[in-house]
Order: sequence, then C-alpha cells, then structure tokens
Amino acid sequence: MSSLEIRRARFAELDVPTLYALLKLRQDVFVVEQNCAFPEIDGRDAEPGVMHLWVADEEGPLSYLRVFEDEGDGVARIGRVVTAAHVRGRGLSARLMTAALELVGDAPSQLDAQVESASFYARFGFFVAGPEYLEDDIPHVLMTRAGRAVG
Repeated sequence: MSSLEIRRARFAELDVPTLYALLKLRQDVFVVEQNCAFPEIDGRDAEPGVMHLWVADEEGPLSYLRVFEDEGDGVARIGRVVTAAHVRGRGLSARLMTAALELVGDAPSQLDAQVESASFYARFGFFVAGPEYLEDDIPHVLMTRAGRAVG
C-alpha cells in the first residue's frame, strides 16, 4: 500500500468520476457505516481554496481528506478524514495527514476529531482545545496544532 500515490486537486480540477468516487467513499463511511443522517455534501467542497487529497487504487479512492481556510483567518482546517473499512490500519490516513501538513506549512491547523481518533491526530502535533461535544451522536473534540514561527 505504501507505493500508492497521494493525489490532490481543487474542486474544478476533479473529473466527474473521481468526484463521484470521493463523495461515495465519504458517504459510505460517514453516513452509512456510522449511521449518521447529515448533509455530508456541505457546500464546502467546491470553494476555491479547498484542496482535496486522496489515495486510490485501480478500484477507486481508499482514503481521503480535505484542507481549507475560513475567510483568510490563516488557520488551516483539515476535515472529512476517511478511510475505507477494508484498508484501515495500513497507514493511508497517516500518509494523507502528513501530506496535508506539508501543504499547510507553517500555518496553525484545526480539526474536529471523533474522540476515539484523538490519539491519532495527537501523533501529528494536534492537542484537544475544547470540551467534548456530540455531532450526529458521535463524541467529538476540537483539536489544534500551533503554527511554526517563520523567520
């Protein structure tokens, strides 16, 4: 699995079959597997600053995340981190997180983590920065990672 290439594209660069496959992976995990009826397609994917990163094989996407910034606040948001059930535990999300943080560079970063995944994100320098809350009946926490000083 480690030889799989990380792909990245902005929304306008995604062809229809790739976009469909990425959205299907997210739906399969977040809506079907986790049994959460919520607007998974939230309107953020098509924003000009959003970068989509994923790993795929000949069958389609295996793991995915997106990176974006809210209204020029200088804080990178990482979200929709997902891996297909049949390839979990093979390091694909870790590879994508590493690529996302390389993309982010020195900017501070933030994500909303499912509590059971908080230790995974802590490996990348994220720490819990708020109280636990429920999102679609799943416990979450806000996690942040400080930016590095430039200069």
